[in-house]
Amino acid sequence: MIMALSITAISFAVLFPLYFTLRKDTPSLPIPLAIAVLLSAFLEFFDLLILQNPEQIYFWKKFSLMCEAFLPPVWLWFSLTYARQDCYQTTSIPFRILLAVSPLIAIFAFMLPIRSFVYSPDFATEKILFLGNNGFIFYLLVLIYLIICLIQLEQTLVHTARTSRWKIKFELLGSGAILAIMIIYYSQSLLFRTLNIQLVPMRSIVLIVGIAMIAYSRLKRGGVVNVHVSQQIACKSVVLLAVGLYILCLGLVGEGMKYFGDGFQRAMIFTTVFFLGLGLFIILLSETIKRRVRVFIHKNFYENKYDYRNQWIQFTDRLSSSQTSENLLDSIVSEFCDTFGMGTGALFTISLEHDKYQQAAGISMESGEVTFGIDDPVIESLTRSRWIVDLRNDITVHENYCQKAFLNKLDACFIIPLFMNEAVDGFIILGRPHSNEEIYNHEDFDLMRTLAKQASSALLNLRLSDQLSCSRELAAIGKVSTFVMHDLKNLISALSLMLENAQEHIDLPAFQSDLLTSLRNIVTKMNALILRLKHLPEKSTLQLTPVDLLVMARETAALVNGTALDVTGKHVIAEVDREELQKVALNLMLNAVEASDGNTPVKVEVGESESPFIRVRDEGRGIPAAFMQYVLFRPFTSTKKQGMGIGLYQSRQIIEAHGGRIEVVSTINHGSEFTVWLPKINVGTA
Repeated sequence: MIMALSITAISFAVLFPLYFTLRKDTPSLPIPLAIAVLLSAFLEFFDLLILQNPEQIYFWKKFSLMCEAFLPPVWLWFSLTYARQDCYQTTSIPFRILLAVSPLIAIFAFMLPIRSFVYSPDFATEKILFLGNNGFIFYLLVLIYLIICLIQLEQTLVHTARTSRWKIKFELLGSGAILAIMIIYYSQSLLFRTLNIQLVPMRSIVLIVGIAMIAYSRLKRGGVVNVHVSQQIACKSVVLLAVGLYILCLGLVGEGMKYFGDGFQRAMIFTTVFFLGLGLFIILLSETIKRRVRVFIHKNFYENKYDYRNQWIQFTDRLSSSQTSENLLDSIVSEFCDTFGMGTGALFTISLEHDKYQQAAGISMESGEVTFGIDDPVIESLTRSRWIVDLRNDITVHENYCQKAFLNKLDACFIIPLFMNEAVDGFIILGRPHSNEEIYNHEDFDLMRTLAKQASSALLNLRLSDQLSCSRELAAIGKVSTFVMHDLKNLISALSLMLENAQEHIDLPAFQSDLLTSLRNIVTKMNALILRLKHLPEKSTLQLTPVDLLVMARETAALVNGTALDVTGKHVIAEVDREELQKVALNLMLNAVEASDGNTPVKVEVGESESPFIRVRDEGRGIPAAFMQYVLFRPFTSTKKQGMGIGLYQSRQIIEAHGGRIEVVSTINHGSEFTVWLPKINVGTA
């Protein structure tokens, strides 16, 4: 019998990871879990050989010891990574250290002789291994690691969202069962400094059951008041009562052990006790049973069904912890389901066109295409009564077959409206109650309406946040468009000047040549602006190349051909974005021409002192000192009647992007001088 159980457990443990590795239509098995199961198979195999060959106990125990030594790192690896997002970034430093040093246990077991770990004077008659000092330390470390692993798996289950917990519950329970039986098995090392090899069949049975639970999860899942007692204390008392009964059963079984023989009977009793505990754990995780316990306590012990303060704090905390809009919507529905003991729920919100209500979130249900029109009887009933619709008592509120089928599929009980001013902004449907015996009264409805107000505020904040984000995007597009419009305005101004001069000089061949060159340059720049408008979301980067500033200044002055522009200086090479810098030069030249009304010359100088510069000087109206000090480079402010107030702001942005600066000197009625300073070219670039 013992051999049959061990062989079955070994077969399960070997075929289990192999099956999920070969099958492509099932979720892949986590690598650490597969290794842990295979380690359990080898451990069962070597312990079976120990039982079958007592004369070779130390030989086979050495292999068994090595398997046990690798249990801590593998199980800790699994428990710290299973179902955890960004596990390697979020794992705390102490657990990383624990994981890093865990292989030292295997080195410890490998380096020291086996007889310093275990010894057995008469193993043939009594299947017990006594522990030496090294063995006691070894199994103490293994036990500590396994307990830490079990705690980590429990934390994973607790922190998993309710909407997803059902998918991994049995997988975690199966893994936890394997860990728990190992903890029970190795706890003897602390209590008696021995290992009872006769308990191996118990470990084999639990291994088989644990693997079966993991496989199943992988394949199939996805009024009279007597005493007033706090609801939280009552629920905790039920848990304490269950745990107390479990401990009492352990005591009774311990007493009954006096009357049982050794060997297989003892293993079966331990196995029975273990599965009683596992069953208790499953019951305590059942939402349906917990809800029935709450209903029982409410009917018999206290008058108020809800602690409103705690319910409000819990609901608010859950909403505030949502990281995304999708999480927020799921949290609203999930909290309503948890609070009122429902197995499924759906949130419907009004569409942007305000012509129908669409599903925005759902719990324990698939997203469907069912919509409710604004003239649907359900909506009319919500708007008219401004109260919760109880579908259990009012079954005439809907006539449409699709909605009726949808509500029947959910086993819908309540429809809770979410109001925004006088209109129904959305509603929550709750169905499939955990306890059909639960009575819902006005206390439940009052809490539903209170939480619905909080949910409505959260939805309003979400909608306003989306609108603000959209407004910011539009503002960014408008800002870029303004820059483009300003550049177009400068190019059109240059075309206007060419047109005026063409009336007088169109017959001159030299003018015709300059005119064609200028027109070709302007067309190129306009095409570049159109291309920029096509890619508004993209952030442009500077295309730095060595540029002769004097040549660039003369070409720019040619765009305003015919005006009194005097370009002087020397050839200076600077590493700049030619197109962007030419925008700055064109803007400064046009500003100077407009400021001087074409009556006085505009001088453009290119040179180099501490760094390359372009200087544009006019003898026009000048700039008021206060305007120059406070608002000269501010966007959308200008001294010109038709000015957009964007040119100098854009020019400074471009120059600062190059790592340069703009200096301004101006005197009223004596003109202005703008100097663009550019960084020196790197040695060897030219």
